[in-house]
Amino acid sequence: MGAVKDIRKQAEVAEKAAARAADAFVANQMKNLAEAFRAQAETMKKNKKKKKKK
Repeated sequence: MGAVKDIRKQAEVAEKAAARAADAFVANQMKNLAEAFRAQAETMKKNKKKKKKK
């Protein structure tokens, strides 16, 4: 589960970068990146659970 944890950490980093960004476009891009990281982590988590069921 280390990979999922790492991706969630990257989402936190992207959110912090969005909060610090002076440019609204960059802030929005960082927020979108954080959302994408979270979605990826969730997908990985679900796929891992499916593998365990088999």
